[in-house]
Amino acid sequence: MNRIENKIWGGIVSVALIIAFSFPSLAADVPRITKEELKGMLGKENVVIIDVRSDIDLEKSNQKIQGAVIEDSGKVETWMAKYPKDKTLTFYCS
Repeated sequence: MNRIENKIWGGIVSVALIIAFSFPSLAADVPRITKEELKGMLGKENVVIIDVRSDIDLEKSNQKIQGAVIEDSGKVETWMAKYPKDKTLTFYCS
């Protein structure tokens, strides 16, 4: 893997970090996954990958996880309800 891929996958391991910081009481309940586990989930209908990197990080990166949805981490309350509760939400940040 090249350096950029390592950075991307390294960030993926930090699944749900934004949610964990937004809701500290839930932090213990948020599971983390490895990049290998996420790779096995790619393309599955019951999984939504949400990219919550900052605008600056998005601009600097030329890599994106295929199928990921970009959302503003500062506006969780405005977009969180649009994702079905029966889906596995996986958050990617850097």
